[in-house]
Amino acid sequence: MSLRLQYDSVVKKFKTKDESVTALNKVSAEVKEGELFCLLGPSGCGKTTLLRCTAGLETINEGKIYYGDHDFSLTPPYKRNIGMVFQNYALYPHMSVFENVAYALRIRKIDSRDIKTKVENIMDLVGLPGVLNRSPSELSGGQQQRVALARALVYDPEVLLLDEPLANLDAKLKVQMRSEIRRIQKAAGVTTIYVTHDQLEAMAISDRLAIMEDGNICQVGTPAEIYSNPKTRFIAGFIGTMNFFEGRLRKSGAAGFADVAGYSKEISSPGSSVTGEVDIAVRPEHIQMSVKGGQPSGKGFEGYVQIQQFLGKYVRYQVIITVDGKDKVVQVDQDMSTSMIREGDEVSINFSPENMLIFMNGKRIA
Repeated sequence: MSLRLQYDSVVKKFKTKDESVTALNKVSAEVKEGELFCLLGPSGCGKTTLLRCTAGLETINEGKIYYGDHDFSLTPPYKRNIGMVFQNYALYPHMSVFENVAYALRIRKIDSRDIKTKVENIMDLVGLPGVLNRSPSELSGGQQQRVALARALVYDPEVLLLDEPLANLDAKLKVQMRSEIRRIQKAAGVTTIYVTHDQLEAMAISDRLAIMEDGNICQVGTPAEIYSNPKTRFIAGFIGTMNFFEGRLRKSGAAGFADVAGYSKEISSPGSSVTGEVDIAVRPEHIQMSVKGGQPSGKGFEGYVQIQQFLGKYVRYQVIITVDGKDKVVQVDQDMSTSMIREGDEVSINFSPENMLIFMNGKRIA
């Protein structure tokens, strides 16, 4: 039997003085055994509430949470065999690192000789074998993060829950620690749910991720799938950087076509709405830029470079174009080895219709 974690139409409501607020709205999803699954979304979308419901820290109002054929929603928190790492790590300041990690084993009445072996083994796994006698205050933020992980893993939990575990670290340490968390999680082989609002963090660390908005899961997939094929305008704008242009959907025979800036893309199944306004999305890496006048006649936009940012292998340009008498910002990425354009230069931008994503009323139609 596959020990997958499954959410089946989970509803969670919070009652306030004047109203009932739905934090989770019939959430359904499946987390595969041994995978690192991210819950990603803006503040207030319900991701931490779903994590707390999984741990039993919140009681769901409707639906079920299964681990294999075991119904978590009927199981007290202390019997769920879940490990959890909080945003602030919650290490006991009056205990040594050894005692912090051993604490969960002691309350489970594990033999003291086995405790010593288990603690030493898990500290080897997280890469901190030499700090057992230190206090948490003598450790760096990254080391405290690893101790918190060790404490959550030492008793072999069936599921590991991580709630914004990198939020308190600086940018460089975040990059290092997300690699370490993935290494440790894969070595331990534990099914893991990881909550974050950081898109880059979720894309870098997860096997699959779920995008949440207003208590709903909007899309589940691998980072590559969601980046390349977002189902809604919200997801397209939330994951990575995206440029949006206003376009028109027109009918020609049985087909529909989305038009913008002289370019057209056929909509194979336009549905009943074959005319009207659409949002057309293009990633910065799919936009070509040249000195003004370089685009095909009657196609693309013209403007000027306002800001140039060097970002390692590529340069990001903030280009100002004018559309219907209003200034609009467009982000364009170019390889640094070929980039010759500078701030203030007048430029033309263009893109291929095949790289246009088409949204109507917020939903992807092509």
